Amino acid sequence: MKLKFEGEVIYWRGPSPFHFVAVPEPVARKIKAEAARLTYGWGVIPVTATVSKIEFTTSLFPKNGGYLLPIKNSVRIPAEIEVGDTLAISLCLG
Repeated sequence: MKLKFEGEVIYWRGPSPFHFVAVPEPVARKIKAEAARLTYGWGVIPVTATVSKIEFTTSLFPKNGGYLLPIKNSVRIPAEIEVGDTLAISLCLG
């Protein structure tokens, strides 16, 4: 399943700081419909994402009934992505 959406980059200061984009609710509903088939545990779903013409693999993390897409430093730094930027994202689930 391929999905496209836009979202704002946020920063989460946890044990390991990360940059994320929250998946919009309409897209998250589509993902939830397939989640049982796709998850490898704890609701985490593997994806291939494309941001700023850079393709990378990661996993969606469930959060507050939706999902967060981590934006890896290997993508964020070369693409000069900062907190607050709005990104156009393509996802391929599984």
